[in-house]
Amino acid sequence: MILWSLILIPLLAAPLAWLAESRSREAPRRIAAGALGLELILSLALWGQDQSLLAAGDGRWLLASRAEWIPRWGIGLHLALDGLSVVLIVLTAFLGLIAVVASWSEIQERVGFFHFNLLVVLSGVTGVFVALDLFLFFLFWELMLVPMYLLIAIWGHEGRRYASFKFFLFTQAGSLLLLIAIIALALLHQQATGRPSFDYADLAGLAIPPRTAWWLMLGFFVGFAVKLPAVPLHTWLPDAHTEAPTGGSVVLAGLLLKTGAYGLLRFTIPLFPDAARDFAPIAMALGAAGILYGGALAFAQTDFKRLVAYSSVSHLGFALLGIFAMTDLALQGAAMQLVAHGVSTGALFLLAGALQERLHTRDMRRMGGLWASTPRLAALTLFFAVASLGLPGLANFIGEFLVLFGSFARQPIFTVIAAAGLVIAAVYSLALLQRAFFGPLGDDHPLPDLSRPAFTALLAMAAVQLWLGWYPGPVLSTTEPAIRFLIQAPNRSLIHTTSRDSPSNLEPSNLELVEAERP
Repeated sequence: MILWSLILIPLLAAPLAWLAESRSREAPRRIAAGALGLELILSLALWGQDQSLLAAGDGRWLLASRAEWIPRWGIGLHLALDGLSVVLIVLTAFLGLIAVVASWSEIQERVGFFHFNLLVVLSGVTGVFVALDLFLFFLFWELMLVPMYLLIAIWGHEGRRYASFKFFLFTQAGSLLLLIAIIALALLHQQATGRPSFDYADLAGLAIPPRTAWWLMLGFFVGFAVKLPAVPLHTWLPDAHTEAPTGGSVVLAGLLLKTGAYGLLRFTIPLFPDAARDFAPIAMALGAAGILYGGALAFAQTDFKRLVAYSSVSHLGFALLGIFAMTDLALQGAAMQLVAHGVSTGALFLLAGALQERLHTRDMRRMGGLWASTPRLAALTLFFAVASLGLPGLANFIGEFLVLFGSFARQPIFTVIAAAGLVIAAVYSLALLQRAFFGPLGDDHPLPDLSRPAFTALLAMAAVQLWLGWYPGPVLSTTEPAIRFLIQAPNRSLIHTTSRDSPSNLEPSNLELVEAERP
């Protein structure tokens, strides 16, 4: 029940937060904060437990839960946790709490319904990170979309209707391709064995004709690349980020984009290793193009949030490059980049929301000279801007350096091109600071600085950046066994055994997955 608790805590708290609005506006916020605080404590406890069990895990599942659901169709309630999952679940709970803090003063209408949708999104994200039955995974994948659409459409800014519709249209189109590929994979299993199956372990050991595997891999890739997003499937992102409320932007940038990268890591490469290896040069080219394209467009923006949105396209290009380099260092760098980007970009969106709340604009041409009146806000913007550009000593540098170092042996040309993105990041990050906080005063009236809750939340995010920049070992050592298993995927198949989510099943003899050489 531990794994199900991670999903059910925010899901059960969601209707409570909605109903509590009848008492006061503060009640939904407190319920959401309490549920996510409990989620964070539980996920950190699991991370601590995983640290002591990594030697036994060896890249296999450290915790698993399995029950039948629709056996006739080969669908089960199959959840499992490894080092990669637990790190992303901790990030989910942490950024969920940040989103609640960011919305505390901004959201004043339909507060209960806002937190209902926020908690449902976070429950879906958590489910995505632990589901191993592909049908169940797709249900969680879809569970994220409708409440995120509502967060943008109801509480967004001026262009929220257009942005929310575009977000829903793009993500649903990608999801449709993903669903077709999942069903086709289950039918191939039925053709081979006489029974359909959506179970990850069954499908990972399936022999698929090379041409069929190529098309199925492409369906998975496009479905996940839309959410990442990879160029040229990214055009929904700037509008959605710009028009979303601050809490929605934090969740969208910090978590929903990570589900696309996670899908590539968890499913695309292990299920179609040969096809993924053949496709890798194209994917790495898209990653390098996204780094330069996103950086160039970020520099051209005058809207604070739009600049940060395009910077996400650039930074997640590093994740795509590292994933398809398929080396130990590059994959480790991609995992670190997911965490680092979630923290730094989430913080920048929180700061953008604070500026908009005070100035009633996101246009940097109408800002300037804010350092004197808002020193805490300005100093933290400086910190997270240099974190975003990859300053050594901060978490983003670790992720980007490992990706570039690990990718060079596979595709040196694309890696050199991607490295130029570090220069572009410095240009647009420093331009953001110059336009917003230096130069002539944009407003003669003094502005209030950051509130205590927002300041505390941003200090916590800054502490995470410094911790992972100086001591990345906990994240790297936790994800390394799972990453190693991904590297071995082209020469391994997965055979499932029964398991339950009890501590005794963490012993090597009862591990969820065992290795077997491909025939």
